[in-house]
Amino acid sequence: MITTSEKEQRRIRQEKQTVELMIRLYCRRKEGNRELCSACQELLTYAHTRLSHCRFGEDKPTCRLCPVHCYKPEMKERMRQVMRYAGPRMLLYHPQAAFRHLWHEYTRKQKD
Repeated sequence: MITTSEKEQRRIRQEKQTVELMIRLYCRRKEGNRELCSACQELLTYAHTRLSHCRFGEDKPTCRLCPVHCYKPEMKERMRQVMRYAGPRMLLYHPQAAFRHLWHEYTRKQKD
């Protein structure tokens, strides 16, 4: 049986993976880098740190629906640019992660 702590860890791990895929896609396609540039690496590290300290755990909403905005304004704007570019493209490059993310958002809306 999966404990609540394991579910929380799995949910946060999935969010980290999705954010990383989006940042890598943005950096590779929009900026033309094979590897993450220093700015994108900084954003990824920041996002992982914020997710590690998320107080919602298993019940974490997607960032768009989150009632607590934990990013600094500068990082929030950078992440918004990444998500705006990479979000629609995730369906082509990483469809499983995209559908999982959309499913979490949909089920969260149904709960509220």
